[in-house]
Amino acid sequence: MKIHIFALFVWAGIGMAGLISPLAGASSLDSLKAFLSEVKSGKAHFKQLVLDKKMTTLQEASGTMSFSRPGKFRWIYEKPYEQLIVGDGAKLWMYDVDLKQVTVKQMDRAIGSSPAALLAGSNEIEQHFDLKDLGKRGSLEWLEATPKDKESTFEGVRMGFVGKGLDTMELRDHFGQTTIIRFSDFERNPKLSPDLFKFTPPKGADVIGD
Repeated sequence: MKIHIFALFVWAGIGMAGLISPLAGASSLDSLKAFLSEVKSGKAHFKQLVLDKKMTTLQEASGTMSFSRPGKFRWIYEKPYEQLIVGDGAKLWMYDVDLKQVTVKQMDRAIGSSPAALLAGSNEIEQHFDLKDLGKRGSLEWLEATPKDKESTFEGVRMGFVGKGLDTMELRDHFGQTTIIRFSDFERNPKLSPDLFKFTPPKGADVIGD
């Protein structure tokens, strides 16, 4: 089963250890708002699991990501299939290397109330999400973000914070599947080349969309 990259990044936006500066006595809401205020760019490695209703693993993937707020990001699946998503601030480009197929969408329609907006969007997060501090469960402080747009692909996103930052992200869709993402080697506010967030369809690739 191949990963559907559009259903997983423009969803699978965040979840990085070391993402947010520690705030003494802070709730998960405080941590998220600190991230939106303090972190303008970042890059990291990630590992991703997709689980079915019975929490059986359907897919495992890994790769790298980077972002520059607002609205620019690059998400690369390296294993098990090579896929690329680039948000250039105006358009969202999704390239399936095996199929030699590019799908393009207007950014404002693609990112609005998706979990990607939590990462690469603006600071006005509560325009698109209802936020709830779920308290501590195990070693993590949990936050739930529920999209206000009832047509959003995902029912909700949970983020687990520990120590210096966001450790785990869980995304639940309308089909009963759960996507779990964990990040490592996160770099806060690195200087990223603007070319990283540009995409030109490869010669010979089929281009679908607007």
